[in-house]
Amino acid sequence: MIPTGRFAPSPTGELHFGSLVAAVASFLNIKTRGGRWLVRVENIDPPREVAGSADSLLHSLQLFGLRSDEPVLFQSRRMPAHRAAMQQLLNEGQAYWCGCSRSELPADGVYPGTCRKGLPPGKSPRAVRIKTSPDPVRFSDQIRGPVSETLRDTVGDFVIWRADDLPAYQLAVVVDDAFQEISEVVRGYDLLGSTARQVHVQRCLNLPTPDYAHHPVAATTDGCKLSKRLASDPIRNAPPEESLARALRFLGQDCPAGLTLAGTWQWALENWDLGKIPRKKKIILQD
Repeated sequence: MIPTGRFAPSPTGELHFGSLVAAVASFLNIKTRGGRWLVRVENIDPPREVAGSADSLLHSLQLFGLRSDEPVLFQSRRMPAHRAAMQQLLNEGQAYWCGCSRSELPADGVYPGTCRKGLPPGKSPRAVRIKTSPDPVRFSDQIRGPVSETLRDTVGDFVIWRADDLPAYQLAVVVDDAFQEISEVVRGYDLLGSTARQVHVQRCLNLPTPDYAHHPVAATTDGCKLSKRLASDPIRNAPPEESLARALRFLGQDCPAGLTLAGTWQWALENWDLGKIPRKKKIILQD
């Protein structure tokens, strides 16, 4: 099977430096091994979407020379497959309907299994939760090494189908990664906390688990994730070749200055080294 990676932005704003870093890392890590790079727009959360954002994101990727090897997949078009996966888990007894509202969750956010054995009197079905077990979920991250999480202790049985009749992120991303035959996922450290849940869903659905690698996220001087502060984003006023070189250096690659966009890509494809990516959770961007 051809190695396949992906970049999967949500249409909630413009391309920013943090998302450029994720796109570049996922692109180079697959392309340097002769693989396919795909783009998927994860537009399954209408309340959070920004009008025109998807087109803006795709246009910005093209300006940087980042083009999907297949037509862009819009996740909203995959809703029947998401629903079928949810129904499969219900039918197999691996998931159940829950009638609890968010306000009824404990302060620590760990679901206590209130509806696991059936809806208590007075509760109506709202969301679908997948069952977790006391056994840890283990996987190896290509940047951070072995990772282990006991989901029963950290989140409890978690939602895979929302009360507003939409698939939860953890289910949709697993179903679509399998559909696109994604063999590796390179993304920011902020999503490492979702990975054990996704691996659990993969195993419950008998789907393959991709290789994972979580790079540092870009942060402002006050420690906030950069995507929250577009006004300070370094790619807003810089030429694409400068922003690309800066993204490469952020990822630990010693990219020389002064190259054209094509020259920067050529250097990156010839010199990419995943092992040079810092193992930090976040890196503060300096002006």
